[in-house]
Formats: sequence, structure tokens, C-alpha cells
Amino acid sequence: MPQISVIISVFNKQQYIYDTIQSVLNQTFSDFEIIIINDGSTDQSETIIKTFTDARIHYIKQPNKGAAAARNTGIAKANTNFVALLDGDDTWHNTYLESIINAKNNFPDAQVFASAVAHKYDTELVPVPYNFKIDGKISIKNYFKNSKKHSLLTSSSIAFNTDILLTTGNFNTSIKSGEDTDMWIRIGLYFPIVFINKVLVYYNYSDSSLSNTTFNLSAKPKYDKYDAEEKNNPEVKAFIDKNRYSLALLSRLQNDNQAFNFYHSKIDRSSLTLKQNILINSPKWILKALLQLKALKGKKVYYMPLNSKKSE
Repeated sequence: MPQISVIISVFNKQQYIYDTIQSVLNQTFSDFEIIIINDGSTDQSETIIKTFTDARIHYIKQPNKGAAAARNTGIAKANTNFVALLDGDDTWHNTYLESIINAKNNFPDAQVFASAVAHKYDTELVPVPYNFKIDGKISIKNYFKNSKKHSLLTSSSIAFNTDILLTTGNFNTSIKSGEDTDMWIRIGLYFPIVFINKVLVYYNYSDSSLSNTTFNLSAKPKYDKYDAEEKNNPEVKAFIDKNRYSLALLSRLQNDNQAFNFYHSKIDRSSLTLKQNILINSPKWILKALLQLKALKGKKVYYMPLNSKKSE
């Protein structure tokens, strides 16, 4: 039995999936299995996946059900109780798994592990901004306290003992976009994170990487299940409010006043920076202008219209 199961979820990632799989096969640690879940891809992803003949690869194809369902399927099919997630358009440094296993051995009582991430643009590699310095060390961190600038967990940098699901539950399949953040909240409420403070995961960013993202607000998290936790923990409240802030901006951009009022009404203004407080009360045209400027600079923007040449 392998020591770790790598779960790769794929939906229309023909541009990236070869490099994603190859980055796992290139690992310095080799005692793993790879479970690839093709979540109903309609491009050439399957053809590319099937070019690999490594016996450690197990391929599963299912109708399109969303990232949450794909990850749940992969975890259920895993032959180990220790899994690492990887999206079908991201890659790992060749020492990622070795570092995860070493951290697991050094912190035998821990359940959740992660490493630092960088965004890979066409011409540059940009480490994400955490609210602590990247120092190469390994330490135990509280999720909410250490996710003030960027999430400590991502869907390509987390490894965990599947026993935690008895406490957190599986990925919520009713959420089509933002299901990962919903899961990180549940993990953060109960489990500390062993964090490898070194960039070992690369998120590939391009305009096309947003092509499969859901911008339907009804498919987004409501963040309405954590009232008690928010009341008792200011750091949980601040973290969730920052996510509500992002959805409030999306609501404003989509002229959805009902959704805007829902998210805006639940935000404690002290959770936001001065700039965020100004933006959340700004008219749509100002938001579009500022975000378009950011997109033109080649930086990551989570709003498809602002990354598209067809933007109005």
C-alpha cells in the first residue's frame, strides 16, 4: 500500500494536465498512487491522460458534477487514509511530496499539512502574499489567524488524513464555486495546520484558467452556517467577512442587489480595511475601472468579464 494518494481533479484542462501529472511523476518521493478524476471533460484532457502508462495511475471518468464531487470521488477511491489534492492545471515542485511526508513524520499527531504557493503567470512567478514572512521553516499555524492575506490552504497545496472528514464532512457538492473555502473553514475550526513555509506549489494563471469558473452567485457559499463560531471567535468572523466582501463586490458588478444586501448586511465593517470599506460602497463603474486596471497589469482577477476582451 502506498504512503499517500494524490487526487487530481480535471475538467477541461488539456492545456495543463500533462504538466500537472508529470510534476507528480517527477517527485523525489515515489511511494504514492495517483487517482485522476475526469469530471466530464469535453476537450482532449482524457486523450492526454491516457498517454501515461505508469502503474501508479488510476483513472476514473464521471459525468460533470463539479470540483467538490470530483474530489469526494477521488478520496473515496483512495487506497490510503492520507491524501494530497492537486488541481488539473497546477504543478508541484519535485520535493513537494517528500516535504509533506517529512512534515508528517516530524509531527505525527497532526492531521493537516500544506505548503506555500506561488502564482505562475506567463512571464513571471509570484509568491502569494501571506501575513507572515516566507522563511523556509515548518510550524503549526492557526488557519484563520494566518489566512488574513491569502488562504493558508489551497486545493493544490493541502494534504490530510481522511479521518478528519468524520469531523468536517466531505466537500459540499451543492457549492459549485468556493467549495474549497467552505471546506477550509470547517478544517480550520477543528484542526491546526502544519505549514511548510516554502513555495512548493505553482498555480498556473491565465485568462483561460477562469473559463470553467462559476460566476453564478446562487452557486457560491452563503457563509450562513457559522454564526456561533463567528460570535465566539473574532478571527473566524474577520476571515468569513473578507470572503463575504468579495461576493458583495461580485454582486455589485452583476447588479444583483438582493445578493449584495445579503452579504453586505452580515459584514462587520471592522473586519475590512479602509480601502475595502470604500470599495464595497462604491458604484459599479468605479469597481469595473479599478479591476480592469488590475487585469491589464496581468494580475489575478476573479471576475471573468474583467479578464475578457469582450468586457463591456
